[in-house]
Amino acid sequence: MKPQKKLLSQRHPVFYFISVWEKRIRRYARWFSDGRKYASVLQQETLPYRIREHQSVLMRQLGKSEMQLQVNKVTNLRLAVRHLDGILIRPGEVFSYCRLVGRPTAAKGYLPGMELSFGEPATGIGGGICQIANLIHWLVLHSPLTVTERHRHSFDPFPDDGRVIPFGTGATIFFNYRDYQFTNRTKQTFQLRIWLSDSLLHGELYSDAEPDYAYRVFEREHQFLKIGNTFYRKNEIWRESRTPDSVMEELLTKNFARVMYIPAEFTEADESAMQSFQD
Repeated sequence: MKPQKKLLSQRHPVFYFISVWEKRIRRYARWFSDGRKYASVLQQETLPYRIREHQSVLMRQLGKSEMQLQVNKVTNLRLAVRHLDGILIRPGEVFSYCRLVGRPTAAKGYLPGMELSFGEPATGIGGGICQIANLIHWLVLHSPLTVTERHRHSFDPFPDDGRVIPFGTGATIFFNYRDYQFTNRTKQTFQLRIWLSDSLLHGELYSDAEPDYAYRVFEREHQFLKIGNTFYRKNEIWRESRTPDSVMEELLTKNFARVMYIPAEFTEADESAMQSFQD
């Protein structure tokens, strides 16, 4: 495979700074001019019908050098959760993760945490808060809410460590131009409850009306591939919508990501496998 050319923003820190802020300014302008109504009301009283719950582990068993970054991540998560727990998403409203949480800065108490930069593990202020976006996305997939902006991880940096949901169902965040957004196009009001326990990040999605469907999200066609000297991981994410009278299946997305480790099992392939599987 041909080596990838570096983007201009990767060649010098000044170019990267200019590129980031040009995109941020565009997003700020869009927030205040697109005419959409963004969810902004936090309510401590929980709505009556629970749609879905999920939790994820706060700290994973990585190398010793990464453990402090994970400790810092927990602090970052606690700060971000304050802006999200109890948020109401009323009919016609748009949930914007970046708009609600704001820019994570040291002045607000955020600490250096692990994040991915051009596919490589790096350290950044507020690193790790995309774990909340991952959790929210999984909840939303089990509801009639419509995902309107989601950026997937293009790299798989670490081997699975107790993964309980399919690969490729996360959402990456980079303030503010890589946002996670969904829209409530139903007649119901929804609410997110998010909190931390000693070892877990918890999330629940509620509604003011009983759900019409039961949802199940699952993967198909999962496989590790070796193309040349590079490893990749692919799968398809499907959703089943079920009522007492019907069952429907829909393909949500296809994932094809570079793997930054050597998988235990893999299949040799050529570049046609990549081209045929990508969206």
